[in-house]
Amino acid sequence: MTVGPVIQASGLDLTFQTGDGPVHALKDVNLTVDKGDFVSFIGPSGCGKTTFLRCIAALETPTGGSLTVNGMTPDEARRARAYGYVFQAAGLYPWRTIARNIKLPLEIMGFTRAEQDKRVDRVLKLVDLEGFGGKYPWQLSGGMQQRASIARALAFDADLLLMDEPFGALDEIVRDHLNEQLLALWASTGKTIAFVTHSIPEAVYLSTKIVVMSPRPGRITDVIESPLPRERPLDIRDTPEFIQIAHRVREGLRAGHSYD
Repeated sequence: MTVGPVIQASGLDLTFQTGDGPVHALKDVNLTVDKGDFVSFIGPSGCGKTTFLRCIAALETPTGGSLTVNGMTPDEARRARAYGYVFQAAGLYPWRTIARNIKLPLEIMGFTRAEQDKRVDRVLKLVDLEGFGGKYPWQLSGGMQQRASIARALAFDADLLLMDEPFGALDEIVRDHLNEQLLALWASTGKTIAFVTHSIPEAVYLSTKIVVMSPRPGRITDVIESPLPRERPLDIRDTPEFIQIAHRVREGLRAGHSYD
């Protein structure tokens, strides 16, 4: 059982060494993510949003400060399978059915065939893809493929879901629908979600906490605790409260650029 923050970053720095000299990707990042939070990271391209997510997932190693996931180092959390990761592209194997794509991490982790089948059935229902397990990725729309990718990340039931701009390539109508479905999924599972986006309306609509980041070196310029209710119909985006939060995010992005 998790005690304390799910994610805790303190004075986090990351500098990449390149042939053209050092690249400062993250600088003095301080952030606490609590259990059940839905945290969106927003900022211009190259501000370190994805890099920070990759640090949480132990795919990058910080060069300064500290970072814990469920009280463990990111590498310990990775080995404990503390999170699922959803990438920008669905990344489904075309020769595997949707069910067998979802089963892949379960196969690697040594779950029995019966347990694999049970988990696949459960997550397909969660993402509203019941009946599509026997289809191949090419038989599904882009939005359905991303839902299958989310199902795969949910299959081993980690409490933390890391999502790197999963809806960025989808059209606005599909994106709105998946935003609604993701909120419903979050409400029904109680997961903690860390979500990278370039979209201000998406960040405000989805999140309990919005983290605004500056251009490189990536710094946090604002952390906005959302006052919106947890149940959010799409038309909440027309309310004064929503518009006010979106304005604060926009101002934060603008202020971040002023450091250049």
